[in-house]
Amino acid sequence: MIDSITFKRAIAIAILGIETAFAAGNFNVRDHGAIGDGKVLETAAIQKAVDAAAAAKGGTVFFPPGRYLSGTIRLKSHVKLHLEKGATLLGSTELAHYQRLNFLALIMGNNLDEVAISGEGVIDGQGKTIADSVIGPVKPGKYPDAGEAKRPVIINFRNCRGVTVRDVTLRESACWVQLYRDCDRVTIENITVRTLAAITNDGLDIDGCSNVVIRGCDIDSEDDGICLKSSRRECSDVLIENCRVRSSCNALKFGTASFKGFRNITVRDLEIHDTYLSAIALECVDGGVMENVNISRVKIRTTNNALFIRLGHRNASAPPGIVRNITISDVIAEIPNRRREEMNKFPPYWRHACTTLITASITGLPGHPVRGVTLRNINILYGGIGEKPKPGHHRIGALEEVPECADAYPESKMFGTLPAWGIYCRHAEDLTLENVTLSVSGSDYRPALVCDDIRNISLDRLRVKSAGSEPVIVLKDVTGARVRDCTAPANSTQFLKTIGRTTGIERR
Repeated sequence: MIDSITFKRAIAIAILGIETAFAAGNFNVRDHGAIGDGKVLETAAIQKAVDAAAAAKGGTVFFPPGRYLSGTIRLKSHVKLHLEKGATLLGSTELAHYQRLNFLALIMGNNLDEVAISGEGVIDGQGKTIADSVIGPVKPGKYPDAGEAKRPVIINFRNCRGVTVRDVTLRESACWVQLYRDCDRVTIENITVRTLAAITNDGLDIDGCSNVVIRGCDIDSEDDGICLKSSRRECSDVLIENCRVRSSCNALKFGTASFKGFRNITVRDLEIHDTYLSAIALECVDGGVMENVNISRVKIRTTNNALFIRLGHRNASAPPGIVRNITISDVIAEIPNRRREEMNKFPPYWRHACTTLITASITGLPGHPVRGVTLRNINILYGGIGEKPKPGHHRIGALEEVPECADAYPESKMFGTLPAWGIYCRHAEDLTLENVTLSVSGSDYRPALVCDDIRNISLDRLRVKSAGSEPVIVLKDVTGARVRDCTAPANSTQFLKTIGRTTGIERR
């Protein structure tokens, strides 16, 4: 795992390198022809300033207060864009004004060294106009054609070394807000993201990057808030800390692009609020390896699912991947029963996809278990779906009917209404729940915990404070279970029920 000393050293080196790289001087965009009235297209003037800074072997392209309308800006090595407070860079609303790297983008760079975007100014993609013109027709109950390849992102860096984005506010992208792909030494610090312009408005995407620091960010996004991917390279050695996230989908997500995997990821001190799918979603479905992930000190409020860990097999051209050595600790989660009308930030044509009260789950595949997951010091308060089952609910008497969904797009609601309200585990090995507290604010007839096809599970100080008509804990086809110092509510009818080929139960 990554220690704080290593990160502090890396950050200090990065800052020193940036200060050296941009020491050549300032290049004011107004000195190169920019007006700053927000009406005249100023792409050429801004690009002239960038080119002048690059010709000087590095420097800062400076935006004084004003509104600067632009199409694609191609950043160059050792050049920083700096937006002073009161300066706004506006993305053009005309598709013809954008160039393509892998995606269309307002600011882009490929194979660059030491580049940065900084300042207290704003970059506004003005994305709604383009998004509305590109996204396919909306049909009731169906997802529209997203048309992502035709919509510009705000920031797009690829194959770069030494990337820093600090302090700026990013608004209303036509597509993803920012994409960093196959980069090394990336620092995203103290930025603000506000984007509800269109579907698939991810707040921050890190794809196949290494040595990444994401710190002090405040993100409010229509789609996934902070999303790690691994399309062409492994995503490794990442620190995410002290961030606040709201999302109409998932707040913190690894995947869905998980071809090369995720390794050595540290996440700590997050505040997640008003999120409509998962607070934490760890998805490995394309053949990669996800390992050595440590997530700690997370506060989750008004969210539909606390945790989703999924090993799937969507990529038929590769064998199933591997998920192992995941530790999640010191989490407080509130999963209330929300009315749909309360979720007013969810786009109208996606509201059919929103499912409240989604059970936390850890699921692998038959013969391919999730390995070495530890949940420690977890407190989940769940709203409850009522005292009686409804048609379509999965029941403990027919656990085999819970679908595997091996090749499906991974999402926490993919299995339907699960047979547990607190945590559902299937196809896992060496699973530890330590000092976990599960409570229901209303009522729920289901067990708090269901484990199906588990090898070696330790339940240590599991506190269940609510019970329905079914047993509190159900173990099916579990081999080796240690149940220590666990407590059940006084009104429970049965604490532990075993089903199928469950053997080796040790209780203290």
